[in-house]
Amino acid sequence: MTTKQTSQLSSLKKSVAPYEKTDRKASVRQLINTLGPLVLLWAAAYFSLSVSYWLTLLFAIPAAGFVIRTFIIFHDCCHGSFFKSRKANDIIGTITGVLTLVPYRQWKHSHSIHHAGSSNLEKRGIGDIWIMTVEEYEAAKPLKRLYYRIYRNPLVMFVAGPIVVFLIQYRFNAKGARRKERMNTYLTNILIAALYSGLILAIGWQAFLLVQLPIVFVSGFLGIWLFYVQHQFEDSYFEHEDEWSYVSAAVEGSSYYKLPRLLQWITGNIGFHHVHHLSPKVPNYNLELAHNATPPLQKATTITIGSSLKALHFRLWDEENRRFVGFKEIKARLRQPKPAVEALKVRKPGLQGE
Repeated sequence: MTTKQTSQLSSLKKSVAPYEKTDRKASVRQLINTLGPLVLLWAAAYFSLSVSYWLTLLFAIPAAGFVIRTFIIFHDCCHGSFFKSRKANDIIGTITGVLTLVPYRQWKHSHSIHHAGSSNLEKRGIGDIWIMTVEEYEAAKPLKRLYYRIYRNPLVMFVAGPIVVFLIQYRFNAKGARRKERMNTYLTNILIAALYSGLILAIGWQAFLLVQLPIVFVSGFLGIWLFYVQHQFEDSYFEHEDEWSYVSAAVEGSSYYKLPRLLQWITGNIGFHHVHHLSPKVPNYNLELAHNATPPLQKATTITIGSSLKALHFRLWDEENRRFVGFKEIKARLRQPKPAVEALKVRKPGLQGE
């Protein structure tokens, strides 16, 4: 990092520092206005089964929104920004992890890696969505290209993704996980099994599935979408290690997802993702305040629900033109014969998908 970059980081960090302080009353209030409605909506969805399943879905969809809001609390706990006490963050993080089907310590570890190397081309692969550059895709073997195309297909990512990630992937520890992380994953799985078993005994497995499955799917879909779109917009930022800047990665590589007020509240202000990446210690209820008080942060790329839909067509990062492109845009290039010297090129080690 250059002296100028260090100065920029110091200046911006100083600007948002006042908003890094947690407010215990605000945190407790958020727990109440999040978990309370979640429980009430879940109960309403169950009791409405005797009336109409359409009414059940009418309750299940907003319940999924409150699962997203619960995940934001979980997310803040992972960063140690929801409470001052580490123990309180660990306890609330584990409990909200059970409700959102995400093991606290496992996700905390992978997410910290994501923050440390976001937009760094040499540090892709942990805690993020698989992204290949145009050059890597051109050099890849046909089978790897096919696998990548399947992975990036919206139906796979946003329909199968919530099931694979939240119901299967998070039930297992990563290779080499430390003991605390492994134990927390086991504890989370046991608590989920106990909670779900209790509900099934109380209301029956059919009623449980009719209520819980749409909530899990919709919340999972929305969660993956939010994570996807806030780092994958057309003129994003990616650099190799020697040119990478933490400040640029935060302000240029993370979007400001401008949502309607109600959706902004439900999603715990996570649309101010550029602020969060600059300073993960800012609790979610202070993100908008930090954004409004810091003019340089207001220059971050702003996307709306309408403009964010373009991200569905983004597949590869074009290093030469510094933007995301779709598969169709590089089809002509792939048909051209590769020069012998290009065929002998060796890619840099450590990139995602190796």
